[in-house]
Amino acid sequence: MFLWLVVIVAVAYLVCLKCIYYRYQRSLRHGINPLANLETHGADIKCLVITAHPDDECMFFGPTIIRLVECNVNVHLLCLSEGNYYNQGAQRKQELFNSCAKLGIASSKITILDHKKLPDDPKAEWRISLVTSIIVKHMRAHAFNMVLTFDGRGVSGHSNHIAIYKAVRHLASTDQLPNDCRLFCLMTVSLLRKYVSVLELPLSWLLPSSLRCIIASKGYRQCKAAMLCHRTQLVWFRYLYITFSRYMFVNTFQMIPRGPKVNKMY
Repeated sequence: MFLWLVVIVAVAYLVCLKCIYYRYQRSLRHGINPLANLETHGADIKCLVITAHPDDECMFFGPTIIRLVECNVNVHLLCLSEGNYYNQGAQRKQELFNSCAKLGIASSKITILDHKKLPDDPKAEWRISLVTSIIVKHMRAHAFNMVLTFDGRGVSGHSNHIAIYKAVRHLASTDQLPNDCRLFCLMTVSLLRKYVSVLELPLSWLLPSSLRCIIASKGYRQCKAAMLCHRTQLVWFRYLYITFSRYMFVNTFQMIPRGPKVNKMY
């Protein structure tokens, strides 16, 4: 009897997940979701994804990049370091290009920095003014109207991730961005939610967010293939991450509000 109860609950949960996914697809078609017009207006969107290290793009932003590329959005990636913490920067840089090829980002749309004042180091305090100036320069050169990056907790708590959020948040309070540019930060979830894979999907759907990207099994395989390109990072717990992390299936974002103007800089 108990076994049958477990089977019934499991089947009901899978049906629930399927319904949520199709409801998400319907919301895209009927204009409920901010991504609703991507199919028809994707080519008008020029999106910049800002990360700190090679592998951030697929570990955390994979579902969103896949969804945007599917809709012909012009997606660019700005990675602020080569990931040289273990002196593997040159190899990790090539791994990033390989990963982006799996996700659908052309190499001509990828910018990887190797700045001595922006080391790959969780103990390093990146100067917000420097990060801000780099982002502004890159945005002015390409006229982006959408920016995606980490939130104030950096998803994994990495100080380099958090520094990028602080820089973008500062930019939102200045007049250095075009009026039509929308800024979004990837929401950090609790450790439990982070590692329950697709089982977390109903909660991601029910809780409020400004932007939501969900991918099906085909998209997950694409995201997994991108992760496997980062061979220098494939220690045993990375395989657990690939299997159990909700960030391989769903991304939820909050919009970073614009203004008021402030002068504080770090």
